[in-house]
Amino acid sequence: MDQRIINLFDEYTHQPLSRKEFMERLVKLTGGLALAMSALSILDPGYAQAATVAEDDQNLVSQEVSWAGEAGVTMKGLLVQPKGKKKRGAVVVIHENRGLTPHIKDVTRRVAQAGYLALGVDALSVFGGTPANEDEGRTLIGKLDAQQNLSNYLRALEYLRTRPDANGKTGCVGFCWGGALANRLALADPKLNAAVAYYGVPPKDEDPARIKARLMLHYAALDERVNAGMPAWEEALKKAGVQYQQYVYEGVNHAFNNDSSPARYNAGAAKLAWERTLRLFKEQLS
Repeated sequence: MDQRIINLFDEYTHQPLSRKEFMERLVKLTGGLALAMSALSILDPGYAQAATVAEDDQNLVSQEVSWAGEAGVTMKGLLVQPKGKKKRGAVVVIHENRGLTPHIKDVTRRVAQAGYLALGVDALSVFGGTPANEDEGRTLIGKLDAQQNLSNYLRALEYLRTRPDANGKTGCVGFCWGGALANRLALADPKLNAAVAYYGVPPKDEDPARIKARLMLHYAALDERVNAGMPAWEEALKKAGVQYQQYVYEGVNHAFNNDSSPARYNAGAAKLAWERTLRLFKEQLS
């Protein structure tokens, strides 16, 4: 697909660009409405086709859970773990900027399938939960109070540490909006053991010396928007002596791990990044 179309879609999903303006520009790029709709069918999420772990997988136990958030808010999420009585390392899964979508729920099941207690947090619990309309979800993400949201995720980690089926070790993995938050959780929680950020905007003006977790950063080489902050963040991590691993995947776009968006998904990069992610969790959370 034309890189200009992918860049436009990235702008649409991350900037205050209306659906109407996006479609008008997409029609101009593709040369007609029919071609625009064809491109959109590849760009827009196809959740059913991309699901890799069945919701009723007989080897997993899934449940909706809740915990106390900031300012009296009840936070909710999807908790998934393998069957069997065993204390496991726990992982918070942090969604993209549209909420706890079917794709992120599937990723949560993938983490559980790998042997962990996985919690897919719904950051939009503050507004009653993730809406079915993704445009609405993106709008609500922009209305979250950043500090309150960070606190709600810190409380999610504490909730996991208090569970009798957890071994006390915790990690997080985030994608896009969630990737940025994974960095911030590492900065804010000295008890965090591992943090993995997929194409997350690096923090600015933060002191990484506070980070005690092992950090893993996955970037897409074609993701100019996010990568603009990569050199400064890496230099800060080096100066602070933080244990981190950074990988840049050549020839792939932002959201290369999202298999519900065929135009940006890259199977090879996604597989390699996931193997590296699980290796870190095995080292730090077992």
